[in-house]
Amino acid sequence: MVAGCAVALLATAAGPAQALDNLPPKQPLAQDLQTENGPCATGDDTTYVSQPPRLSAKLYDPEEDNQPAEANTVGGEFEAWWTDGAGVEQRRTHTTLMSLSGNPQYWTMPDDIPANTVVSWHVRANDGEATSAWSDEGDGSVCSFVYDDVSPEKPTISSPEYPEDVFWVDGVGVYGHFTMDSPSDDVVSYRYEFPGVPYGTVSTGEPGGPATVPYLPLTSGPKWLAVRAVDRSGRLSAESRYEFNVQSGRAPVARWKLDDPAGSRSAAAETGTAARAGTGVTFGGPAPSGTGATATVGLDGSGHGFLTTDAPATDIRESFAVSGWARPAETGRNMTVASQDADGKPGFTLGLRNGGTGPAWSFAIGEATVSGGAPETGEWAHLLGLYDAETGRARLYVNGHEVGTEAAATPAEAAGAFQIGRARGTAGYRDRWHGDIGDVRVHDRVVVPGEVTELALRKPKSLGRWSLENATDGTSPEQSGGAPLRLGAGASIYRGSDSSCIPELDPDCPYVPPALVGDGHLGLDGETGYAAADGPVVDTAESFTLGVVVRLTDSAPDRPMTVLSQAGEHTDVLKVRYEPSTYSWQLVMPEKDEAGAPEKVVAQIKSSAGGQERRLAVVYDDGADTITLFLDGSVKETASLPHGLRSTGALQIGRAKAGDGWSEYLHGDVDEVQAYSGALRDRDVPFLGTGVDYCPC
Repeated sequence: MVAGCAVALLATAAGPAQALDNLPPKQPLAQDLQTENGPCATGDDTTYVSQPPRLSAKLYDPEEDNQPAEANTVGGEFEAWWTDGAGVEQRRTHTTLMSLSGNPQYWTMPDDIPANTVVSWHVRANDGEATSAWSDEGDGSVCSFVYDDVSPEKPTISSPEYPEDVFWVDGVGVYGHFTMDSPSDDVVSYRYEFPGVPYGTVSTGEPGGPATVPYLPLTSGPKWLAVRAVDRSGRLSAESRYEFNVQSGRAPVARWKLDDPAGSRSAAAETGTAARAGTGVTFGGPAPSGTGATATVGLDGSGHGFLTTDAPATDIRESFAVSGWARPAETGRNMTVASQDADGKPGFTLGLRNGGTGPAWSFAIGEATVSGGAPETGEWAHLLGLYDAETGRARLYVNGHEVGTEAAATPAEAAGAFQIGRARGTAGYRDRWHGDIGDVRVHDRVVVPGEVTELALRKPKSLGRWSLENATDGTSPEQSGGAPLRLGAGASIYRGSDSSCIPELDPDCPYVPPALVGDGHLGLDGETGYAAADGPVVDTAESFTLGVVVRLTDSAPDRPMTVLSQAGEHTDVLKVRYEPSTYSWQLVMPEKDEAGAPEKVVAQIKSSAGGQERRLAVVYDDGADTITLFLDGSVKETASLPHGLRSTGALQIGRAKAGDGWSEYLHGDVDEVQAYSGALRDRDVPFLGTGVDYCPC
């Protein structure tokens, strides 16, 4: 029994003694070492720094060194050395405080380290009882850096396309190439900035070499390029500035307005070569509204429905764009708006493709195809296909908006004839257009997004502006002499001060609250008050814009109140209202124009209710298939609307349709009701309701 106890005590004593034997820290690894923010490196990869660097190392002590509740700490011993100008080796050392295993340990080098000299360093770990091997022992690696205290010299800048000594240079949509070079032989990159573009960085091919960057001007006018050289240590040179002036984008190299008189047998070219027409072409067709076009051509989809120049329009291996207005008479098959012949195939095609997911607009060049948008029978669309030779990418724009996904393209030579309404195939022409085409243009440059928007713009037409400043015999006139608004019971015109006296100067002058906009506005009692046109003002199946200024009387309305509405046969096709339950202005539309059809809130913007003037607008863009609710000209919410419902009912101010009657009467003031055919651009909407006689028509 005594012998057994002795064995147990011996085992107990021996166990802890063995666990407390100290193990040396782990050798630091190169991957855990840094010079400033650079990795541990040497030789050709030596790190260059612009100031005495901070060295760092993650040091580790074996976990089994400690009891579970005992902290595992370790310190670092750094050593750096170099050879001075006299050939004498210099050394510096630094020992850190103890820290938890795995934490970074730091040493900021002293200010007396020499510039432009290779400084080497290593580190080892110390746990207070033992040290690790140095980080460069065995399979380890020494770390090196060079402290560079001289900034590089300013770079020079040159451009063959945009020379500084030429005052105005062509132009928007034409790439310039700017070469930067510095006399300093340690420059590794250049930091550059063009106006309106975040600065970029470009690397040199080798230290001290030049670098070239492209720049595509998107607008005309004075431009500049600011450049700083960056050396291996990250030091920046002083700034060099290069100024140049960009002209407007040059005109198309070919353009056919296709507005030739009815009976013509060829299409005159504003620039380029006239296009002869097949017998399946009819001149004098209708033009898309809101554009500068006065006529178009109709193609019957047969083998005789084409126009051709019998010559190429441009070299498609360089940057180019092709555009035109198109209205398909059908969408169930492939059809071509424009193409250019290659050897037994088209070099490019712009048109309509019908695939497994249905019809889509398409631009194809080489083996690349970009598709998007939804062609509709009888509906005009503006198409533009673009090939950017600088980037090697193809893009497609429909009605001024980029669609699909840009694609890498490698164009083949297409020195054959330019075609309108057909594309070359191995056995003749194919994919013939059935429908109307207008204003086809070919550019030998990039057409930039702003230009695409202008080409596709269909200018809105004012349908009416009611300032609601006066009324005669229950009607308030339209500003241009159009149809007036009829005022119902409970509606009246409020007039502001006539300026006959000024309250601030005359104590007997009564205070008269100002009108919403101008000299007067429409006041509605919330029970029977409304104003209405004699019929629909906007065609809700086509692009339109409606604007209105409103102020609710109640600070906390207890029911929905409609500002604008226009009905179809059975229900409101659209209405704009305030919904107090959600504290928001809403654009509401039915799912169908049927009695009892469910309403859908297609757009909603939260806002306070009464006492404040609010400017509301609704913009339907049929080409983009979107409808947008605007609040105060800038806040907006957009919803998809592929097909607008056609309205047959009159425009209503201050009430909404409810079965055979009316509801949601507005209690408040209304002013500046405006209506347009066509979609106002976002930049034009803020002018609505300001009282300014402004029309982007």
